[in-house]
Amino acid sequence: MDGIHDLGGMAGFGAISYEENEPVFHEPWQATAFALNIVGIGVLRNHNADEYRHSIERMPPVHYLQACYYERVLTGAATLFVEKGVVTKEELEERAGGVFPLASPSAPDPMAELEPQPVARFKKGDRVLVKDIHPAGHTRVPRFCRGKTGTVLHVAPAFSFPDAAAHGGAFRKEHTYHVEFASTDLWADAGADNESVIVDLWDSYLEGADA
Repeated sequence: MDGIHDLGGMAGFGAISYEENEPVFHEPWQATAFALNIVGIGVLRNHNADEYRHSIERMPPVHYLQACYYERVLTGAATLFVEKGVVTKEELEERAGGVFPLASPSAPDPMAELEPQPVARFKKGDRVLVKDIHPAGHTRVPRFCRGKTGTVLHVAPAFSFPDAAAHGGAFRKEHTYHVEFASTDLWADAGADNESVIVDLWDSYLEGADA
C-alpha cells in the first residue's frame, strides 16, 4: 500500500539522530511489547511476519509518525490479536485502562495481479524494470523504485512471497534479486553521479528492461 510507512526518498524529516550506547529497550513496556509480538508469531502462530508488517502499515498516518518503534510493534501485534479473536477490543482496553488505538482494517482486495514466478528469470548483469504497481495491501517493492530500471547484482535463493503471505494467499516462493539503481535514475538532480541504491526485489515485481 502507498502508506506513510514508505518513506524512502522523501525529504523534510530532518537529520537522523542516534544515541551512543543506546539500550535495546528504554522502558520495560517496550520489552513486553516486543515479547507479545514474538509470542503471537512463534508460540500462538496467530500471525506471520508479513501480516505483522502490514498491520503496522495500516496504522493511521498521524499515529504512525508520532509513535516510537516499540509503540508500532505493540499497535501491530494488538491489532492482529483483536482481528483474529485472541482478545476483544473491550478486553484489551479494560486491561490497558483506556482507549487503545489500533490499525485500520485491511483493504478488501489487497493484492496486485502478479503472475507467480517459481523459476528465476534473471541473472547477474541483467537490466530489469520494476513494475509500477500500487496494491492496496502489503508489498515489499518500495514506491521510489517502481517504474525504474536497475541492474541485477546477485540472485538470492527463493523465499516466501510477502504479498501473498500477508493476505492469506496461496503460499509460494520466488527468487529475490539484489538490484542496483543509480541515484540519479531514482531522484534526477537530487541524486549524485557516484551514488547508487541496492534493493532486494522478488521476481514477479520485475520484467526485462527490454520487454
